[in-house]
Amino acid sequence: MEYQDAICTLNTLQTNSSALEQVRRERGNPQLQLQAMRGFLERAGLTVEELDHLNIIHVTGTKGKGSTCAFTEHILRSYGFHTGFYSSPHLVQVRERIRINGQPIGKDIFTKYFWQVYGRLDETKEAHGGTMPAYFRFLTILAFHIFLQEKVDLAVVEVGIGGAYDCTNIIRKPWVCGISSLGIDHTQILGDTIEKIAWQKGGIFKPGVPAFTVRQPEEAMAVLRDRAKEISCPLWVCPQLEDYQADCGPLHLGLAGQHQRFNASLALQLSHTWLQRRCGSDKTFPSANLENSRVPEASPFSPSPVMVKGLSETEWPGRSQTLKHGAVTYFLDGAHTKRSMQACVHWFRETAAQHERNASGPVVRVLLFNATGERDSAAMLKLLQPSQFDFAVFCPNITEAIASCNADQQNFNVSVENMLTRCLDNERSWRLHNSQTYQNGSELLIEGSLPMVPKRAADTLVFPCILSALQWITQGKDAVLTQSAQRVLAVKPSITAKAASLREAAEIHVLVTGSLHLVGGVLKHLDPESSK
Repeated sequence: MEYQDAICTLNTLQTNSSALEQVRRERGNPQLQLQAMRGFLERAGLTVEELDHLNIIHVTGTKGKGSTCAFTEHILRSYGFHTGFYSSPHLVQVRERIRINGQPIGKDIFTKYFWQVYGRLDETKEAHGGTMPAYFRFLTILAFHIFLQEKVDLAVVEVGIGGAYDCTNIIRKPWVCGISSLGIDHTQILGDTIEKIAWQKGGIFKPGVPAFTVRQPEEAMAVLRDRAKEISCPLWVCPQLEDYQADCGPLHLGLAGQHQRFNASLALQLSHTWLQRRCGSDKTFPSANLENSRVPEASPFSPSPVMVKGLSETEWPGRSQTLKHGAVTYFLDGAHTKRSMQACVHWFRETAAQHERNASGPVVRVLLFNATGERDSAAMLKLLQPSQFDFAVFCPNITEAIASCNADQQNFNVSVENMLTRCLDNERSWRLHNSQTYQNGSELLIEGSLPMVPKRAADTLVFPCILSALQWITQGKDAVLTQSAQRVLAVKPSITAKAASLREAAEIHVLVTGSLHLVGGVLKHLDPESSK
């Protein structure tokens, strides 16, 4: 069968909202969830014992865990190891979640292994009450199956949500574990305090398996220390990146932003520890190092030339990423928590200022924003306010308002009406932060639409899809987007008139943030090859 058939079948398992509800119900007894995962794994023809042979690096955190995994995988691949890398979410195509040697698995490989795993689960569902694993559980099983079949030397596995209850925590014997920066996210599942969240994240610790964390808030660090002590897991806090003595001088990172320095230090410790075990110089890691009140600091070392090269060449799309298309520069960052938005704003203001200094004339700044789920949009928008945007544009995570949207980016958990309502709420929050008053009689910015909310100020707009938002923002200045002009719904003349400053600008700078799914939808249009 074709790749799109596999994706459409996969989407029948896309019950994220009901899966999250199941997670909440099982929260008091994580063993129930892990038992269910073990059952699905065995039905797919795998065992937890087989996973022990994947030499896994297991990483959790609130922000930065994907970047940490990307650094770690690139370092170890640079040594010549055959790597597997499982991450979430995907930006454009589902197969980005499962990588071999840094590249998303090919469509033919995905399709072959998909039907192997799906077929086994489908054949056995009648004997198990008709149950099938939800979307993320299925993809986790598929990733393990592929890594075993492709005989990887190691697998870097990013936790989905939390740690203790996450389906990746079926892993029994990772080689090393890591925790990136902690913050408040997924509060309905993980709890609403940093201490509760730290307890969840510390659930990936295993007896005798070395673990490393970046510096955390004091309350979170205390919980991680107690979790490690309880589990008999040796835990260290990573040193500052400046403390590593590289022969080449200061370390250069392939990923932009000051916050990446913490992720890079964690990646150095994870890869260094993995290499020690792989190369036979494995030492016994003491579990008694947490008797005192502080988590000890890991020793900085002199990174090898291979490590230095790996850090400098790492790429991780959609995170502090800059794309220049002629007169339009896109700043892409999937920040979706308050802390990650703080880092995003710091990166954007610094990077955009550099670009503006080199501009040949007036620059217009545009924010393209969306947020999903229970995220605190108002708090994120408040952080974005001081960045002096000329326009704030809001749209749902719908790539286009016509049916050609590819199946990889379909979401069946939220209705279009709910998505648009969320956008209008976000726009209202932006106006309130600006202390703007509004009048009656506004509408969505497409011909023939029904009036929806009171009139918005001139600097805020809501569009029904990503493509229509991008085409209005760029005003024909991005040649890649003009190729799809025939696919856009007609915009009202009054809205076209609002774009005069965009048409007259020498350059347009667009920050896309608030949701990795939004960033993925934008990338699909900016890089058409990514969806082929």
